[in-house]
Amino acid sequence: MDSLNSCPGLPNLLIDNVAKCSSFLILSLPNCEMARKSPFVIHKAIIGIGGEPKSIKKLRSGDLLIETTSALQSKSFLLAKTFLDFPLTVNPHKSLNSCRGVISEPDLFCLPLKQKSWKDFLTRVLPSPKLPSNIKAGYLNCKVRPYIPNPLRCFKCQRFGHSQTSCRGQLTCSRCASVGHASTDCSLEPKCINCLQPHPSDSKLCPKWKIEKQIQEIKTTQNISYPEARKLIVPQIPQTYAQATRSSTLNNSTQTDENITKINCPPLKLLAPLSSKQRTNIPTTINTSSSAQTQLLPSISSKNLLYRIPSHQLPCLRQKEKLKNNHLNYIVPEKIIK
Repeated sequence: MDSLNSCPGLPNLLIDNVAKCSSFLILSLPNCEMARKSPFVIHKAIIGIGGEPKSIKKLRSGDLLIETTSALQSKSFLLAKTFLDFPLTVNPHKSLNSCRGVISEPDLFCLPLKQKSWKDFLTRVLPSPKLPSNIKAGYLNCKVRPYIPNPLRCFKCQRFGHSQTSCRGQLTCSRCASVGHASTDCSLEPKCINCLQPHPSDSKLCPKWKIEKQIQEIKTTQNISYPEARKLIVPQIPQTYAQATRSSTLNNSTQTDENITKINCPPLKLLAPLSSKQRTNIPTTINTSSSAQTQLLPSISSKNLLYRIPSHQLPCLRQKEKLKNNHLNYIVPEKIIK
């Protein structure tokens, strides 16, 4: 059996045992040489070591995270010493190759049940990326439930989702949310930097903390990444009244009927009154309740006929004495003469 003496980051273990439980490996070169090489050259060199892996990802540090397809492929990468004429360091990932489960079994505790509550639990780190449903502890068959970690909070800027080592924000007090000092000697009123409520930023009563806890639960149970879990839980957050009213505001505009706007009305200069003799045969009753739109628009079922409009229905024609013998024919609805 070969040992892992060539890998400085690993203990002195048998390489076959490590390869069986290590499907996620980190490849690193000295002086960040990996970031200076072409992706095509790197991919060709990786295939030359152990074949095509299941996935390859580049980390922020410049190193490569690969997921192998088998234990034999993991062993090939663990035995590699050089990569592109540089000394290669291969280490198993610290968290992706294992999982944490919670075992609630009172028989595993040395203290009697009277001194130990049933709510006590035992957290175990299992050497497998997939959590088993149960494990054997002696003659006991213990059920295993997933371990939901607390939300990751930065101790520098007090925000969620990243750690202090990768933080780009400013130093923020976890008590008063002020920028520029720590919370060790702070005596100001408590204020949360995440939700702006009167409590410290590390309080578990914070609504933002509860949302992040739900994200961690979805991330663990569905075995997905943090950004994917956040996309699933953030749309379910109820909106405030101000956000709902802001998004539902509509632009008020004047609504008009298309049929009315398309009417071609003749100019008033062409209108002329009828003679006095013709006026006597026309009834004087007019339905004043009907609007101008209903007079201009005939119904669909009615037939349009030619009739003469009486002079008293024409607007403001004062020259009827001079134009007594002149008359014009207009198309009007049948309802007017009835």
